[in-house]
Amino acid sequence: GKISSTSNQTKLTAENEPNLINTDLDEHQKKEIRKLIHTFSDVFNEQAGRTKKLQHRINLVPDAQANNSPPFRYAPARKQIIEENLKDMLDQGIISPSASPWASPVILAPKKDGTLRFCVDYRKVNSVTIRDAYPIPRIDDTLDSLQEAKFVSTLDLRSGCWQVEMDKNSREKTAFVTHKGLFEFNVMPFGLTSAPATLQRLMDIVLAGLKWQCCLVYIDGVVIFSPTFEQHIVDLEKVFQALQSANLTLKASKCQFCRREMRYLGHIITQNGIKPDPDLIKSVTNFPQPKKIKDVQSFLGLTGYYRRFIKDYSKIAEPLQQQLRNSQKGNHHLNWSRGCTDAFEILKKRLTNASIMNTPNFEQPFILELDACEYGVGAVLTQEYEEKKYVIAYASRTLSTAERNYGATEREALAIVWATKHFRPYLEGNKIYVRSDCKALEWMRTAKDVTGRLARWAMKLSAYQIEEIKYRPGKLNANADSLSRNPLPDDIVNQHEVSTIETAVNLWQNTNILKDIKEEQQADPKLKQIINFLETKPTTDSNDKRNPHILVNGLLYKIKNSNMHYNQRIIGEKHL
Repeated sequence: GKISSTSNQTKLTAENEPNLINTDLDEHQKKEIRKLIHTFSDVFNEQAGRTKKLQHRINLVPDAQANNSPPFRYAPARKQIIEENLKDMLDQGIISPSASPWASPVILAPKKDGTLRFCVDYRKVNSVTIRDAYPIPRIDDTLDSLQEAKFVSTLDLRSGCWQVEMDKNSREKTAFVTHKGLFEFNVMPFGLTSAPATLQRLMDIVLAGLKWQCCLVYIDGVVIFSPTFEQHIVDLEKVFQALQSANLTLKASKCQFCRREMRYLGHIITQNGIKPDPDLIKSVTNFPQPKKIKDVQSFLGLTGYYRRFIKDYSKIAEPLQQQLRNSQKGNHHLNWSRGCTDAFEILKKRLTNASIMNTPNFEQPFILELDACEYGVGAVLTQEYEEKKYVIAYASRTLSTAERNYGATEREALAIVWATKHFRPYLEGNKIYVRSDCKALEWMRTAKDVTGRLARWAMKLSAYQIEEIKYRPGKLNANADSLSRNPLPDDIVNQHEVSTIETAVNLWQNTNILKDIKEEQQADPKLKQIINFLETKPTTDSNDKRNPHILVNGLLYKIKNSNMHYNQRIIGEKHL
């Protein structure tokens, strides 16, 4: 179609010009795409736009009171980072000085490249905010529209939140406090609980005449689909015109044009159709072949959890079950056979077939089942309705060297933060129920005194509609537990599984769950035996290697000796 635009030309640079290297286009077609992009160069402006289509409003629950938090303390180097961000946002008109009764603290969150991201902890604001119930599109409906598409492009807004103005009466609720004073946002900040709903509403308004005909919208991402290249140029032009008239801008580096394959909402879109993203099931398909009895136990724990979905499960799993029976008779050597290999491969295949894996139902809440061990985290995304359980996706990953030094509670907290980000297309805007075998995590949504890493994570979780974080004993959490203990990649060093976990005392004291720990210790037969011994023992020798434990206020601690110093650490039931 004929390209027409009233654009004030913005010069495209290497920084803001879309990359067409991986497109499935010939040179003539690439030239047509570039011509269109240059015509609408202002849509790819390096500065975020500012739309007048709507404003974001924060509606509070009845009797809500303003929350006023003191600023976090930071070292001089980090104060400088805060000052640089303040200057940049003031110069752009993103923020203004404030006299608000509200004050949320600033957090510097690390990015993948090692730099720090300026964030505001809006958990207290979110806790008294009435959530916007505007619907996020169903993924299955979205994918149905892409089945016949031969040319597909995806677009992403540049700092989408900052392109939406705050309602004037709501701006004071966005106020944040720093060592340089109090400021508030003129635009919608990241981290507000209803921000995704506002972005979805905005894009539905802007693309109202095009949605479902030639484009789809998921929060601040746009997919344009067409049967031919010529029609695709016409459709792209219509979308660019709509964005331009709304004064919205795109981030070129996140836009993809006519790719051979592209990931979208947990699926791979190709010219030959749509297929599931293999990343969602590779945690199961790449499950390493067992090398010892414990590996067999772990695998059967995962598959057995879904045995009701697998026809003839007991018959198929018999060679593996026989290995466990042999170990119970005293033979702990794994005698792997061809029958074991067949059973192992068949169960993996059955576990990832269509009878178990299911398209998400966005009218139902999601259940996120999590586990973390000394070297990995695992997650299974499920739903339960009509008296049935449906698996949406599996995921796992190994922990980095630094992450392996985390305490048990931090590892489980990391699992939630990682899993919500991994499954974001499904979870954002929907109710979530978290199941973990770490009892300590029940406090995470409402904890007030956490700092540092846990505070940043809690802030990230506040953007999701988590209805409940519920303790689930390890024996009932075998699916996620198996993935965490066999994370990807599968060439990790085998580590010795321990029967207890150790978590730093100061961390537990901040969580206010010492009473729960004491009860769990008393309920554990082995730990109870140690406690009884110490209660009747006159003195405790910290050098006694046979029993390196002490009791403090009724809590059992293990003494770890290191270079003539020792650290006292609480001992709790495995995965407490």
